[in-house]
Amino acid sequence: MAREGLTDEAFMRRTFELAAQARGWTSPNPMVGAVIVRDGRVVAEGYHRRVGLPHAEVEALRAAGEDARGSTLYVSLEPCCHTGRTGPCTEAIIAAGVKRVVAAMADPNPLVSGKGFARLKESGVEVEFGILEREARRLNEAFIKFITTRRPFVILKTAMSLDGKIATATGESKWITGEEAREYVHQLRNACDAVLVGIGTVLKDDPSLTTRLPGGGRDPARVVVDSRARTPLEARVLNQRSEAATFIAVTEMAPPERMEALKQAGAQVLVCGPGPAVDLKFLLAALAEREIASVLVEGGSAVNASFLLQGLVDKLVWFIAPLIIGGREAIGPVGGTGVRSLAKAIRLSELSVRQLGSDLCIEGYLNHEGADGGCSPA
Repeated sequence: MAREGLTDEAFMRRTFELAAQARGWTSPNPMVGAVIVRDGRVVAEGYHRRVGLPHAEVEALRAAGEDARGSTLYVSLEPCCHTGRTGPCTEAIIAAGVKRVVAAMADPNPLVSGKGFARLKESGVEVEFGILEREARRLNEAFIKFITTRRPFVILKTAMSLDGKIATATGESKWITGEEAREYVHQLRNACDAVLVGIGTVLKDDPSLTTRLPGGGRDPARVVVDSRARTPLEARVLNQRSEAATFIAVTEMAPPERMEALKQAGAQVLVCGPGPAVDLKFLLAALAEREIASVLVEGGSAVNASFLLQGLVDKLVWFIAPLIIGGREAIGPVGGTGVRSLAKAIRLSELSVRQLGSDLCIEGYLNHEGADGGCSPA
């Protein structure tokens, strides 16, 4: 495990690598990695493997044993100082005799936020933070949004042809993208707490919305935006074998007997507003109350428009396949009424572009200043 001569930044990057191994398994907690260095050598590593299990610092300290005394602990997030599902990491660090703690960022959780650093300092531990903070924030972007706003981090994923169509005029859409792009979507599902679609997708495609990865994966909760409770009782989202919950988001206009039938079929029915459309802000708040910290939107054009034009999307994952569909009746990825002028167009920042198989994948973050309307999903 020796890594002599490495810099603070190099050790910190290793904490990110460790933390990311638990992507999808720690929510609503953050992903955290820890590296213990003594005399320029890595003596132990650890990461928070899943919610309820020991935190990264405790894992690394247990692996280090007596080698932790007089060492430097690198950690991707400020050590906690409160008792939650596990005990405070600050006390374990102090008891182990760690000399110096280097953290990437302060914990945005109000229960910690600087208090962990203060506790370490008052016990004589040297503290430094802000090393690669930007990268640390991206690693835990969903946790940061959730813990500071009590709203889920929303990723919108869509796939279209080169000429901007998500289906043919007859409605055929499987498959626009290739296998590599589809596997990446399953990685996104594995990382998110919930995947959301509209009732149109359920009626047309009957998706299972499970995670299918070569090495297995974690199924997200399934959310269907269905204002009038039209989800068929035989739909896969209700009958696919999975430990994940299914939420049907309806309005007060939904027939009571249909809501009761969906409950009997195993769904959790969330009444989100009077109607006619589901109140998406209310829905996101309701999901957050159930500790869903991230949502992957895989909607059709109406759902996409509603989320985008109401300013509810944090990140976009947009696939472009090298094929041309054509046709005036073929549907594009964002419906609704759109913005009224280019000045009001939704703009993206921090763009990245890569190729997955024969498809392009564009990712970026949303700037909502220009959003001014949209279309409501069913």
